[in-house]
Amino acid sequence: MLNLKGTTKFIVDQITERLGQSPDFVCQEFELKPGWGFSCIYISTIVSTEQIDELMLKPIMERSQDGEDSHDPMNWLKSLIPNAQSKECSEASVGVRNLLEGYCLLIPTLGDYYLSYDVSKVPNRNVSEPTTEASIRGPREGFVEDIARNVALIRKRLKTEHLVFELLVIGTETKTNVYLTYVDNVAQAQVVDEFRRRLRSIHTDSILESAYIEEWIQDTTFSPFPQLISTERPDSFVSKLVEGQIGVITDGTPIVLVGPITFFQLFNSPEDYYQRADIATLSRWLRMFAFMLSIFVPALYIAVVSYHQELLPTSLLISLAAQREEVPFPAFVEAMIMMVTFEILREAGLRMPRIAGQSISIVGALVLGQAAVEAGFVSPAMVIFVSLTAISNFVSPNYSFGISQRIIQFSFMFLSGFLGLFGLMCGVYFLLVHLVSLRSFGVKYFTPLAPLVLSDWKDTLVRVPRFMMKRFPKK
Repeated sequence: MLNLKGTTKFIVDQITERLGQSPDFVCQEFELKPGWGFSCIYISTIVSTEQIDELMLKPIMERSQDGEDSHDPMNWLKSLIPNAQSKECSEASVGVRNLLEGYCLLIPTLGDYYLSYDVSKVPNRNVSEPTTEASIRGPREGFVEDIARNVALIRKRLKTEHLVFELLVIGTETKTNVYLTYVDNVAQAQVVDEFRRRLRSIHTDSILESAYIEEWIQDTTFSPFPQLISTERPDSFVSKLVEGQIGVITDGTPIVLVGPITFFQLFNSPEDYYQRADIATLSRWLRMFAFMLSIFVPALYIAVVSYHQELLPTSLLISLAAQREEVPFPAFVEAMIMMVTFEILREAGLRMPRIAGQSISIVGALVLGQAAVEAGFVSPAMVIFVSLTAISNFVSPNYSFGISQRIIQFSFMFLSGFLGLFGLMCGVYFLLVHLVSLRSFGVKYFTPLAPLVLSDWKDTLVRVPRFMMKRFPKK
């Protein structure tokens, strides 16, 4: 048994006391000469034991058997492992953290500090195509759960010395690595400082996904609209960095955050910049039109059928009245039944196994819609309007924004069901007031319409040809 003394014995005892109950905790003791040796400590499930055996323990044991001695054990150990980056430390708490990050500790019997080597080997997913953002034209690579690989994907596309990665460790228990990322000669200094301040002010025990951070640093908690864009595509992330936006990369998730953003950026897709300007502009207008359809069509149907029948042409009014003759519910209840049913089918399609989820959601919608019409619960017109609304929701290129559309949609339906067009107009008024008053890291959410910034219209409602765009925004 190795006879540890002084500081090194205290370090080994402290580490063993804190981690020794784990079945994957390994503490090997080696006596090289009478009176001195070393301890090798690591967590077997997150390190490469082959590297430890071949690159660390084998050279030490071979040199000690050759009779080589040294009056400076620490430097002697360091000289035997020249290809590894070593860290010197004398605190047990730092050693515990290093062990949990995949380091191996070599603690000699003589000396006041120990050496730690990075031999981590954590299971990681290979780079693959993003699952949440379809790519029609452009790169097929997506971020993964390993933050180091994500940084490599970014550096692969952005080869500039101005690219900055600031490391922050957040979460008292998870100690999650988070990178604040920006291009320092493009991003505005005050926005970077605000990002940094909000990230450092996070006090929580765990950060398991970037959504945790999004909740902590967003300007307004009770708003249906996202104040940060989440993306899984490195090309989209890099394009936003060179435009002056700031990114937040979280270890353990392929979803990264970008901000500040404006309302109109939610209609943009990475493919807009891989197509001609006229095609990209048309696609953007279609997304905006789909947004208007999704939030207004159900509410307008409820308001007109329930309170304002005089607005309809006589022939259409007669047709709708004939369809609703057997329906026992008012238009508001009828619309809510269909919309809630469709939301349940959508959620079921997401949670069910991928092979059956899509087919069940589509077949379920068709079967239930047809059965509801035949049973007299809803009218055929309502099925058409609900289907149009549901399809319009899927046009949004941003998943979080699609959820925002559905929240507004149900809010407008309630207002129309109780107050008709007056309630719908009140809802539109409050929506515009909310959008104008909203901020994203100090940037007004409805820019460039409110306030009016004509120079930014080149990439808002339209996408002008690339040669007409400025390269970098002014700081």
